[in-house]
Amino acid sequence: MAASVDPLVVGRVIGDVVDMFIPRVTMSVYFGPKHVTNGCDIKPSIAINPPKITISGHADELYTLVLTDPDAPSPSEPSMREWVHWIVVDIPGGTNPFRGTEILPYIGPKPPVGIHRYILVLFQQKNPVGAVEQPASRANFNTRLFSSQLDLGLPVATVYFNSQKEPASKKR
Repeated sequence: MAASVDPLVVGRVIGDVVDMFIPRVTMSVYFGPKHVTNGCDIKPSIAINPPKITISGHADELYTLVLTDPDAPSPSEPSMREWVHWIVVDIPGGTNPFRGTEILPYIGPKPPVGIHRYILVLFQQKNPVGAVEQPASRANFNTRLFSSQLDLGLPVATVYFNSQKEPASKKR
């Protein structure tokens, strides 16, 4: 029997951003009609607005969502690793991020050079988080450190997509 290789390992999401974990929650992510699957390509022009996300789980469970780019400003020299694009806490299970508390407003992908990975990481909270200070900067964010500070543990779901700068003539 051939072993399947986890796309999160192949895409170096596990290692660069998060540690190995066992998915326990389903997170469905769409930019318009485009379903986000690990390693798919999403044009920055269709990701201007936050994605539509549905999280499984029960209403009495709470989740934290982080969207981060570990390839900023360039995949070959990610000196700003990670660039955080969105943070939402206290998301009730069975709902979506718009039911939670936005800590850091969404900004869409704007990769200046190369192909960047954009990683949506979902954590299950042990308790309500409430007021959380915004990171001082979007640059040099650390998902593992953030998780540790809020006592979130390992992710329960993660999906990532790739995005690259669009030629000016191709934007829609």
